[in-house]
Amino acid sequence: MDRYQEALAASRVPVSEEVVRAEVAKIVEKSSEYNTPEVLRFLLSSIDLTTLSTTDSVSSVAAFTARVNDFDNDYPHLPNVAAICVYSNFAEVVRANLDVPGVDVAVVAGGFPSSQTFAAVKIADCSLAVAGGADEVDIVMNLGYFFDENYEDLCDEIIEQKHAVKNAKLKVILETGALRTPENIKRASVLAMYCDADFIKTSTGKIYEGASLEAAWVMCRCIKEYYEATGRKVGFKPAGGVRTADEAVKYYAVVKEVLGDEWLNHNLFRIGASSLANSLLSAIEGEEVKYF
Repeated sequence: MDRYQEALAASRVPVSEEVVRAEVAKIVEKSSEYNTPEVLRFLLSSIDLTTLSTTDSVSSVAAFTARVNDFDNDYPHLPNVAAICVYSNFAEVVRANLDVPGVDVAVVAGGFPSSQTFAAVKIADCSLAVAGGADEVDIVMNLGYFFDENYEDLCDEIIEQKHAVKNAKLKVILETGALRTPENIKRASVLAMYCDADFIKTSTGKIYEGASLEAAWVMCRCIKEYYEATGRKVGFKPAGGVRTADEAVKYYAVVKEVLGDEWLNHNLFRIGASSLANSLLSAIEGEEVKYF
């Protein structure tokens, strides 16, 4: 048994679909307790506000960034988003136009959204993004390697990209809609954390089904187990299809119930979203808001 198989074999996170559904159902049942103004504000401030369109351009990304700048003036009583997330080639545009403190520059890189390109291209993409001003880099796990159980090459790729981003945060996207089963999601979570991922993230939101509460529960249980074994805290980011305030509160509840308050901060919890911000704003303000 090699070191990767040993790490996987050591995990005791439940992978029975019935158990996972039952645990999630318990959390959902009590999630309404967390639908408070304070939690909604926290969720708004946890968003990686995202534009990942084929038609993105220097001017559109600059305008997108300006909207985040304006938010501080238009809603001074509310916290701003955690980050602006764009394609890697636009890191410099966001960095040049972002004026408000406390908002990070995040990018998707490394062959996003399929992870199907040369390893050297992935590493160069990550390096160039950080050189352009990225604070955070979201990459996709190579699921071709995963399903072939070629864990050595899979992990080598992630580790090399981790080195390429230097001091920036590395978020590893598992693409849980393609993994499908709790067993696969557990294995991918363990491998990503074994490679020193700073965050594990559910989905790209581009090809397969996006985030699910069941995937979130398995991932958070893996994070908890990993922390108990190593003392290192890994963040969690649901993304893909989280569109309403009510849905966001349910993900908050999963993190709260599985990982606890220690994970409810921007260093360890994010939500990847494009339309969620307006839903949260509307819920907070008590009227429909279409700001972003």
